[in-house]
Amino acid sequence: MSTHTPTYTPLHGHRTGSRLATTMRCTTLLVAMAGAFTAHGRTLTVIGDTQPAGSTWQDSSATESSSTRTWQRRKHTNTQTPTTPTPTPTPTPTPTPTPTPTPTPTPTPTPTPTPTPTPPATTSSRGFPTAGPWASFYGSADSIDLPKLAATYRILDIDADPDMGNFSVSQIKTLKNGGANKVLSYLNLGSCENFRGYWSKVPSGFLSCSANKAAQLGTYSGYSNEVWMNVGNAAYQNLVINYIVPRLAAQGVDGFYFDNMEIVEHGTNTKNGPCDAQCSQGGLDLIAKLRDKYPSMLFVLQNATSDKTRLGRATGASGTVAFPSLLDGIAHEEVYKPVHDTSVEAELVSWSGMNLMPGGRKFWIGTLDYASSCTNTSAAQSAFQSSRARGFSPSVSDSSAGQQTVCYWPAF
Repeated sequence: MSTHTPTYTPLHGHRTGSRLATTMRCTTLLVAMAGAFTAHGRTLTVIGDTQPAGSTWQDSSATESSSTRTWQRRKHTNTQTPTTPTPTPTPTPTPTPTPTPTPTPTPTPTPTPTPTPTPPATTSSRGFPTAGPWASFYGSADSIDLPKLAATYRILDIDADPDMGNFSVSQIKTLKNGGANKVLSYLNLGSCENFRGYWSKVPSGFLSCSANKAAQLGTYSGYSNEVWMNVGNAAYQNLVINYIVPRLAAQGVDGFYFDNMEIVEHGTNTKNGPCDAQCSQGGLDLIAKLRDKYPSMLFVLQNATSDKTRLGRATGASGTVAFPSLLDGIAHEEVYKPVHDTSVEAELVSWSGMNLMPGGRKFWIGTLDYASSCTNTSAAQSAFQSSRARGFSPSVSDSSAGQQTVCYWPAF
């Protein structure tokens, strides 16, 4: 701190005395007080009648760097106003904001595609997915181009009898063409051929065709190697249901093409396979029993297309039903060639009018005509056009009971 005594100089020659001494003492005291205030960074201003009129007190010392002393005269005022420093406010700490966590986005679920509706009632393999083209071939697989046959026809009727050895399981698989084709095995139900293995050789528990005299109904006229069989005979039904058909099914075929079932239409007024009421009804019931055993296989009935079958009823383990409901299709030979059989055509039209839908699919109606050779294009074309005009599925082969080859016709 710097201390010094101010010098008093009378400006107008006033008298000295006790008043002056008193004034000097007061001045000394004020100077001391001013020094104390200066030491604390404050300025003292003294206002009042403490100095002679017309005189000025002045601090003759140098101005200090950190403070200034000022004395001014103001009438009747002697006020000391210290400046109180404004405290520097302590800043309120700004809280660090807690970052809002970014929510994990909820993955958008992949929409489950709406399943394609199942076609109407394909709950089983009943019914034909496509109506054709189709062909019958009863020869050996070794005598024909199997890949070509499989590529050309969607429905094939072959002789899959394992005793005949025409087709192996793998060859039948080739014909099925990865499921694109349906392969049926020919099955002669109404008569028994003497070249079949089961004509004379069957396992224990079965009665062969030749040994079952009670079921034989005479030689098939025009076919000396065949004998009509009573399709209602219990022993014959047992042979068919539990021996003949299971062996065909084991070959991997999709169904059966029943032949010579027209015996159920013969009645008794004939020598060519007479069949009474028990025989006739037994034939219809035989199909019902086969359907019980093979509910999903394809059944096609050839030639027996009269009202006897169309309006008939059949009884199996599952009860009595309309006979047509057991079938997936029918076929008839010689409808248009070699001659046009209008009565047979009318029967097929009646079946078509029933609007049957096995497995939810249209009931199949095939026509099998014979053009004498695979070069008779005009006859084949005529048969194709007539059959299609009725909504049927046409096939034309060389000759009846031949079918040892397949005709590849141009697109008609």
